[in-house]
Amino acid sequence: MSLKGKTAVITGSNSGIGLGVARELARAGADVVLNSFTDRPEDHALAAALGAEFGVTARYIKADMSQGAECRALVAQAGRCDILVNNAGIQHVAPVDQFPVEKWDAIIAINLSSAFHTTAAALPLMRAAGWGRVVNIASAHGLTASPFKSAYVAAKHGIVGFTKTVALETAEEPITCNAICPGYVLTPLVEAQIPDQMKVHGMDRETVIREVMLTRQPSKQFATVEQLGGTTVFLCAEAAAQITGTTISVDGGWTAL
Repeated sequence: MSLKGKTAVITGSNSGIGLGVARELARAGADVVLNSFTDRPEDHALAAALGAEFGVTARYIKADMSQGAECRALVAQAGRCDILVNNAGIQHVAPVDQFPVEKWDAIIAINLSSAFHTTAAALPLMRAAGWGRVVNIASAHGLTASPFKSAYVAAKHGIVGFTKTVALETAEEPITCNAICPGYVLTPLVEAQIPDQMKVHGMDRETVIREVMLTRQPSKQFATVEQLGGTTVFLCAEAAAQITGTTISVDGGWTAL
């Protein structure tokens, strides 16, 4: 599944799922544009190292995904966008009646509205190139819900609906739009939470993973960033040319319950 000659823009990609997706796209031969809201030397060094590792062109572009104009500027600065992966996201947990308004606004902006802005900017470039793939990183929470995560659940449900709309608007073109819905994924952020959970619950590592962190994931295994990256590569391949407007769950059976 070679993606040589394609350029992929991945939002929120200097760590975690976004970086894992970027690595697999680069492994498949795509040039990649990494992104986050910081502009540190290590961000640019990360892109340079990724490009050197896989023999592709890799750049880092700063853009704040809470700002619509910066979302659009990211795509414009990339110059080319054959593959757009909308991955940027944040989380906050609180009851609805205690949910901070500023947190609600930020989650909706970063997790949902950013995908609208980047996609709107990318579609003309894809049409000009005669080919395009939009992959939205949604969540199991785009298909089901949990208490105390109202903004996140609303945003991810919105991403699933937005995915379907974009797919219908591009259905007669060589452009597809799909959403990947991960369950719990083993990222550095999640890994860092495990020791604290072990202390709180008085459990060993494996027990706290199975009984606390993965209580809703029937496989009792984390998904990996490599698996999400591989799923993204598949959706960009010719084999997936007629897969559009749908969701692919990578959740260990969570949404089968």
